[in-house]
Amino acid sequence: MMATDILKFIALFLPLNAFVFSIYFLDKQASRHHGTRISERTLLTLAFVGGSLGAVCAQRLLRHKTRKEPFRSNLRAIVVVHVVATLLLSGALAGEARRFQVHFRSSY
Repeated sequence: MMATDILKFIALFLPLNAFVFSIYFLDKQASRHHGTRISERTLLTLAFVGGSLGAVCAQRLLRHKTRKEPFRSNLRAIVVVHVVATLLLSGALAGEARRFQVHFRSSY
């Protein structure tokens, strides 16, 4: 995986996670002021589509939905899925990069 690819992933996921964090913040504010809440399904969906880091940060920093079950367990499961997927993807990409290097070196 090239450094530019890593930067592209960061450029994609950083704004997404900041957005998810802000949605959790808005829900926390609505909770405090008895406003219209954002559904747990929406919060978990946002975490699932790539915003799990923002969701976990919001949960910890804002102390939002820290005791609510099954929300807490579902968010943990999403984080586990994301970690496993990241490890598998990085391993596959590293293997592909090694094969490319071997092929490239043997062709010269």
